[in-house]
Amino acid sequence: MAMSTAMPPLPRAMLIDMDDTILSAYGRPEIAWNTIAEEFADELAPLPPQQVATAVLAFARNFWANAEAAWRMKLGEARRLTVRGGFAALAADGHRALSDDLADRLANRFTTYREEAIFVFPGAHDAIDAFKARGVKLALVTNGAADMQRAKVERFELTHRFDHIQIEGEHGFGKPEERAYLHAMDALGVTAKDTWMIGDNLEWEVVTPQRLGIYSIWIDVHGDGLPEGSAVKPDRIIRSLTELVPDQP
Repeated sequence: MAMSTAMPPLPRAMLIDMDDTILSAYGRPEIAWNTIAEEFADELAPLPPQQVATAVLAFARNFWANAEAAWRMKLGEARRLTVRGGFAALAADGHRALSDDLADRLANRFTTYREEAIFVFPGAHDAIDAFKARGVKLALVTNGAADMQRAKVERFELTHRFDHIQIEGEHGFGKPEERAYLHAMDALGVTAKDTWMIGDNLEWEVVTPQRLGIYSIWIDVHGDGLPEGSAVKPDRIIRSLTELVPDQP
């Protein structure tokens, strides 16, 4: 099985996403919401925590599917809004009304829970170091607010690992705007044919980069596979950055 023949040599440059590519950050929100709802079970009673978590998650998914990019700069506010929305949906179905104060405390706890739970995926640091050691130019390209994302870059020792760090909130633009990728490539001094994009968001890390001629790698850390009916065709699918490290130096 000569699998290695299908593996292109490392490119001149890589643009790498941060959240849920290098760091376990926002994946599996249903687990997080259920955990938080359980913590507040006494205050949510007689509503079962799982029912509350399901309502909040449904509202949140709908909200983020239609949200303007500016909301990525205001995650805390967005979470408070989505919990209130979930509570309102429950009340509209005839369940007891839950207060805005309780909604805000649930949302704020979700934020701290997420921050506490973030970790670097096993092997991610080593993989990035291996790319760098082989002369690949590296850019970290992440969406989100300046202070929150910069804090993660520092906390998880990413600063020195990248030649260029591009945070949406610091630059004023982000994925999937074409200039986000063009700016990162310009900063590295490379063109699309020299570049790979790696990340977990099909629109941000596959659709737009492919349109620009960038080799696009989708990271599917949980092995869920492409969504049913998806027309997106990543150039490659991996579960870990470690899969991209060549066997030989």
